[in-house]
Amino acid sequence: MKVLVTGTAGFIGFHLANKLVELGIEVVGIDNINEYYSSDLKYARLAEAGINQDAVYWHQKITSTKNSNYSFVRMNLEDKDQLIKLFETEKFDRVCNLAAQAGVRYSIENPQAYIDSNIVGFMNILEACRHNKIKHLVYASSSSVYGNSDKMPLSVTDSVDNPISLYAATKKSNELMAHTYSHLFGIPTTGLRFFTVYGPWGRPDMAYSLFTKAILEGKPIKVFNNGDLYRDFTYVDDIVEGVTKVLNGIPISTPPYKMYNIGNSSPVKLMDFIETIEKTLGEEAKKEFHPMQAGDVYKTFADVSELQKDFGYSPYTSLEKGIGDFVKWYKSFYQ
Repeated sequence: MKVLVTGTAGFIGFHLANKLVELGIEVVGIDNINEYYSSDLKYARLAEAGINQDAVYWHQKITSTKNSNYSFVRMNLEDKDQLIKLFETEKFDRVCNLAAQAGVRYSIENPQAYIDSNIVGFMNILEACRHNKIKHLVYASSSSVYGNSDKMPLSVTDSVDNPISLYAATKKSNELMAHTYSHLFGIPTTGLRFFTVYGPWGRPDMAYSLFTKAILEGKPIKVFNNGDLYRDFTYVDDIVEGVTKVLNGIPISTPPYKMYNIGNSSPVKLMDFIETIEKTLGEEAKKEFHPMQAGDVYKTFADVSELQKDFGYSPYTSLEKGIGDFVKWYKSFYQ
């Protein structure tokens, strides 16, 4: 099997590509290595996978020095001609689209980036799949599509008609676009609504990374909604295991379209999450309490029963172990 994974210089894409290669699957990764956060971390992920930064050029395929089953191409999803050329040359069996402009708060400051990457880029992926007989497209959606729903746990059958950020709106748009292509062209598509993912090699703009950095530097952390927030924190290895299982399957519905939540199904209060980081670091955080930020939701809580039923998905990593692994990596990476 040959799989295209988009966003392999990113957090989840990096881990997924490594997992698939370990399983003996041939992987081609693409990423535009943008500057939403430091490209140094993105290049470091690539280096960990055997891709030398000095060898990275636009639209040129590089093979990993660590595993010949992994190769990488720097590319924008918005570049339709190059994307189509890659599909025609590589003849992928399956595609996992994780590349996207991430971040809820950043979407308020720079909305155009989300339209370009998450709408235009995803449209190009769909078109490439349509014309190249892709057996299964798995793509990243987000728990943010649920908005500020009062119903818990959040189920894939719940309404997602009221997104409260442009990021969420683009992710809902992806789901609608995928459904249309499944209906019109019979392309098997599966959307995964990711809940808050954390772990080693994680994004520096995420709360757990910001908190760890500030505590180690003796600086205050910003605690929004006065700490009264809940997140369904999910360890990256659990996420990758679930994605791998889904990628190997195909929706059997008509049209061949399916949506799943993928999370830990165990929400944690923000203050308890901070306390876990404090205990792991052996230091107490200096806290600045702030009101709710625009675009944020109060609580996320994934109903993963469908994913459990269809694929045997069962997250197993405790918060204490997950944070411990992250902190160990963080201290080593940032010295």
